[in-house]
Amino acid sequence: MKNTVLITSLGLAIIAGGAVASGDKAGGMKHRPQHSFEELDANGDGKLMQEEMAAHMQARFEGADANGDGVLSKDELLARINERMAKRAEKYAAHMLERRDANGDGALDMEEMKSRRDGKMFARMDADQDGAVTKEEFEAMRAKHKGHKRNGHAHGNKGQDPAE
Repeated sequence: MKNTVLITSLGLAIIAGGAVASGDKAGGMKHRPQHSFEELDANGDGKLMQEEMAAHMQARFEGADANGDGVLSKDELLARINERMAKRAEKYAAHMLERRDANGDGALDMEEMKSRRDGKMFARMDADQDGAVTKEEFEAMRAKHKGHKRNGHAHGNKGQDPAE
């Protein structure tokens, strides 16, 4: 019984948490609007009532409860989380192609991947500019930018793609 309450509570927080989405400085949770006001304003009166938010939460919970048993199992939670992650990854991949596909072939070759930032990250890490990055320089850069994110990437990367 205790497990069921815990899983249900966790599911509500993760899956049906109203108007929040994941993504924070260090990989945890950060609250930011996920749904439009119009989507949440079920009766269209221009005001959000607690009942509308509760109904929205209930609908999201029921959407994640694949077998309809009134609780979210680990598998149902993982399925919902994976679905949301896949949507974000798809948007990110499309964005990368839009920004970098110089020849318009719908794919990225190595030159297109590295053309935007060619060597700038390395130069920033190489604090003494000796042409080599020591473990200390690497760790210093990592510590300097730990926890700082912009557009899903560390500040030091300034939107840089993970393959760079």
